[in-house]
Amino acid sequence: MTSKLKNIKVVVTDLDGTLLNPHHKISDYTKSIFQELHNQNYLIVVATGRHHLDAMAIIEKLEVPVYLVSSNGARIHSPERKELFAFNLESDVVKAALNVEIDPEITVVLFKENVWQTNRISERLNAFQEELRYAPELVDYKKLEDFGAIKIFFSHDNHEKLVALKDAIMANSSQDLHHAFSLPTCLEFMDKSVDKAVAIQKVLEEEGFSLEEAISFGDGFNDVQMLSSTGKGLIMGNAPALLKETLPNLEVIKTNAKDGVAKYIASKILDKEFVQS
Repeated sequence: MTSKLKNIKVVVTDLDGTLLNPHHKISDYTKSIFQELHNQNYLIVVATGRHHLDAMAIIEKLEVPVYLVSSNGARIHSPERKELFAFNLESDVVKAALNVEIDPEITVVLFKENVWQTNRISERLNAFQEELRYAPELVDYKKLEDFGAIKIFFSHDNHEKLVALKDAIMANSSQDLHHAFSLPTCLEFMDKSVDKAVAIQKVLEEEGFSLEEAISFGDGFNDVQMLSSTGKGLIMGNAPALLKETLPNLEVIKTNAKDGVAKYIASKILDKEFVQS
């Protein structure tokens, strides 16, 4: 084991494109490695852009205690599912952000506490959930009264359309919001104070650890601060080339299709030879 990893006490991982395979599932191999981490007293934190109800259904499958940072840091839940931190966007802030020209083909989603409100039901977005614990609600944004939300999310296959939308919204709302592309096809807006890294720092303070004692895994631009601020940050092989170029000093590991996170942990932290085809 390298000396750099001897002091690691905390494992932080993103979900989609990172811990989850391309079918949005946790493999049996990954589950076994995370159970071993727990048995060896490592603190485990999942940090995702997903809503907490959606993410909880996934991390249950690990069958170990996990701190959950969700909605890119707008919510923190303890392993007992107690809400430790919550931050919502004010209705006026969201309304102002949506008050730009939005291509009708773009899927618009507001993350609410118990439902996600959307202008179109997307089979692709539904496919991210194996069990529909976090249900969609079709709304007409022109008639909506309460725009209060945890975060704003846009999806479209054409990345350039989302870039144009991002520029339009930031021209209006840069004093309130910051954005991230979790995938080239997914654009998200959060309050300026909300970030995965900020939320992870809160969890570590709660548990008496420093960022230097944490290792993190991610594949999206909503992971940049997290990957940069932990003792060691690892980028997934399947991450966009631009993310790898943005963080050129960070190591790139195997893809999520090849259980990259679990294999790295097995060989570098748990000192196991990974046994898997």
